[in-house]
Amino acid sequence: QVHFVESGGNLAQPGGSLRLSCAASGFTLDEYAITWFRQAPGKEREGVSCIGSTSQNTFYAESVKGRFTISRNYATNTVDLQMNSPQPEDTAIYYCATDRNVGAPFCSIVPASMVYWGQGTPVTVSS
Repeated sequence: QVHFVESGGNLAQPGGSLRLSCAASGFTLDEYAITWFRQAPGKEREGVSCIGSTSQNTFYAESVKGRFTISRNYATNTVDLQMNSPQPEDTAIYYCATDRNVGAPFCSIVPASMVYWGQGTPVTVSS
């Protein structure tokens, strides 16, 4: 049984920082591309960032480029999303997911391509 678990969501002040983590059980994260999505109230789920299985390829949505960083933490076996200078428009539930293509060097931000999803962690950015 595969389970993805996101953590780190919290209330953050604009311009502050927050670090989200994606962990998995029954699944070896570092063999697969991993994607972070988010869904704000009343909006569609959107891809925020993703990282390929070799970590050489990453992608960022324009809205977060230069502020968010995705990385693999091999010590904790997680895929982390460092959110610097978050803004109120970053308020959403954040999910991690994978399309389960083992060894895929490139990643996808298409929700319909994902096979495993976590339950999400809420992020609220407000002063």
